[in-house]
Amino acid sequence: MEPKIECTWVDKMAFDVDINGHHITLDGSPELGGENRGPTPKPLLLASLAGCTGIDVVSILNKMRVDVEGFSISVSAHQTEYHPKIYDKIYVTYKFKGQDLPMEKLEKAVKLSEEKYCGVSAMLKKAGLIEYEIKVES
Repeated sequence: MEPKIECTWVDKMAFDVDINGHHITLDGSPELGGENRGPTPKPLLLASLAGCTGIDVVSILNKMRVDVEGFSISVSAHQTEYHPKIYDKIYVTYKFKGQDLPMEKLEKAVKLSEEKYCGVSAMLKKAGLIEYEIKVES
């Protein structure tokens, strides 16, 4: 399915975004005249990266028959100080929870997502560095 995005100004700095029938509100910070009614646009890139790679990793681990009890992804970024302000370094931490998880399979799933499957990662790599880390807790 091709993405269909409609972004409609609501008021002040707020926009209603329709993404294939799913609505989110974007808003500017109060410093820019917004009311903080939703996220600002740029962090959604990081959320998209987390979701994209997360879907990949879960799918790959399912195929490898690796059963995790919990899984989360933390993403942070360094933003340049000059305009246009971009993320030039992005840090992704994969946090797995489970008993006797095979690290080599976790690493392989993450690497396949990073290097082959995650289109968001591929696009963002063109703008800057992405560093990955894996943490496991039992």
